Amino acid sequence: MKTKTAIHFTDNYLLRPTNPITVNIIGAGGTGSQVLTAMARINHSLLALGHPGLQVQLFDDDTVTKANLGRQLFAEAELGMYKAACLINRNNRFFGTNWKALCYKYSKASQHNLPHRGAANITLSCVDIIPARFEIAAILKAIPSAPGTSPYKPLYWMDFGNSRYTGQVIISTIGAIKQPASKKFIPVETLPLITDEFAALLTDSADTDTPSCSLAEALTKQDLFINSSLAQMGASLLWNLLREGMTENRGFFVNLKDFRSQPLKVAISQASLIPLKPSTRKRQAAA
Repeated sequence: MKTKTAIHFTDNYLLRPTNPITVNIIGAGGTGSQVLTAMARINHSLLALGHPGLQVQLFDDDTVTKANLGRQLFAEAELGMYKAACLINRNNRFFGTNWKALCYKYSKASQHNLPHRGAANITLSCVDIIPARFEIAAILKAIPSAPGTSPYKPLYWMDFGNSRYTGQVIISTIGAIKQPASKKFIPVETLPLITDEFAALLTDSADTDTPSCSLAEALTKQDLFINSSLAQMGASLLWNLLREGMTENRGFFVNLKDFRSQPLKVAISQASLIPLKPSTRKRQAAA
């Protein structure tokens, strides 16, 4: 007997929104700069397909240094400028978007300044330090749950993380996402937060947010193409979620040292399964 595949169906609002999907990108460094460009390509493609597209905000309080040139998408003329402002201004001019740069940290300390208390339909975190991930999780969990659909209702959190040659992208749901009934698949409504599922692993990991004085020093900490590899594959996962309306993978692990990638499948658990109606339980018990 063939086993059914566990599937997560995309929240219906993202497939047929009345407004552009709101996206918060946290971090404008090696990964975040590449992710922003990927989001612009997704937005352009969605608009061509008759979709309202994306409305993006980029958070980062850091400025461009010489060590950022080459590995990150910055030029010498941008030295000393805020990374978020450089990237958003360039993106808006090239793609004709009206996206926003917020040149401060996405943190609990600045939460009173965060638009809509930090809420967006999709949050993409591209941060180096572990405490920042737990802080993002705390903010997302604390956002009041809005009934029905909303341009700012938090639905998904996709986290990008890497070391020198390896990295991972994991997508989580902010609460349960209502799933349709399916005879072919096992719908899973909850994808666990990375800070819940891998809390011990994150706590034991070393942070990589040590400033570099040169590109050569930066390359001893992170390989030249690890950030762009994660950004492109992560964007492909999000694109699939928006275009196909479902996914059996909720992330992946990458190792550029030996060119391996491993998908992270949607997992079946008691907490993630759609609860059965009482009448359905009775029929199953009788069977």
